[in-house]
Amino acid sequence: MKRVRLLLTIVVLVVCVALVALQQFFAKVGGARQPPAEVIVTGRQVALWKPSGTAPASGYPIILFSHGFTGCNTQSADLMEALAAAGYFVLAPNHQDAVCGSARQKGEWYPGKLFEKLHTTPARKPFRNPGVWDDTTYRDRADDVEAVLKAVLREGTFQGVPIDSQRIGMAGHSLGGYTALGLAGAWPSWKDRRIRAVLGLSPYCAPFILKGDLRHLGVPVMYQGGTLDVNITPSVRRPGGAFDLTSAPKYYVEFTGAGHFAWTNLSQQYQPLIASYAVRFFDSYLKSPPGATKSLAVTPRPRDVSSFREVVK
Repeated sequence: MKRVRLLLTIVVLVVCVALVALQQFFAKVGGARQPPAEVIVTGRQVALWKPSGTAPASGYPIILFSHGFTGCNTQSADLMEALAAAGYFVLAPNHQDAVCGSARQKGEWYPGKLFEKLHTTPARKPFRNPGVWDDTTYRDRADDVEAVLKAVLREGTFQGVPIDSQRIGMAGHSLGGYTALGLAGAWPSWKDRRIRAVLGLSPYCAPFILKGDLRHLGVPVMYQGGTLDVNITPSVRRPGGAFDLTSAPKYYVEFTGAGHFAWTNLSQQYQPLIASYAVRFFDSYLKSPPGATKSLAVTPRPRDVSSFREVVK
């Protein structure tokens, strides 16, 4: 009996330690050094990074950001801040699976809710079986982005920021990358023709390789991956993978030693490079005049970039 009680005590302690560690993990993922403004848009919690500099006559271009599964709208704050500093109005909604950031701070998170979401949300279509995914899978994420964009474009300004409805980009990490590619047309029924450039940060794209339509997106795409991002990057870079299947213009940049969370607040090592390539990509397609040179190659190649590929029309 004493042995059983000791074993139960150890189990309880391990669970408690795990829960505390989990809380700290998600607090760090969702934490931003300069917390952005957050507003409710059509019932969705949306983080805003307002652009710096004088507004263009046509208004600021917009970047929408979709977070990773069980991430949150503030999970990639460094990149969002860099895009805002470069003159973009960045908007990032919390999706239903959000666990960190404002989703946690405002009482939507409690010990065990992560496990509840892990148990119920992916059960719709498991990540390990992309062949059963279709255009209904995580459609709610696309609906979030569309609802926010519709509300933002209703007027010529939003939250005091003049906006240009003709210059809209989309970025996403992991499942957010799936969302971004889907809205670019990888799921044709999701396609939003207002989106003019897409940035996929270690994007979950296996369903599109099997049954999507990456060949006819008609918008420029930049993929970013990492040599230690062993679950997703290989599906992007391999022969016949997402990069090969994607219509041009397209870009692929890979960071040496980067794992899946390199694009979140958990890692600082790659943030300057991530932001540099992202800003140059969006600048090329949302700010440069038509017909301008679109090569994004950097010479010499930065030390932490293991691979760079581009196919430019």
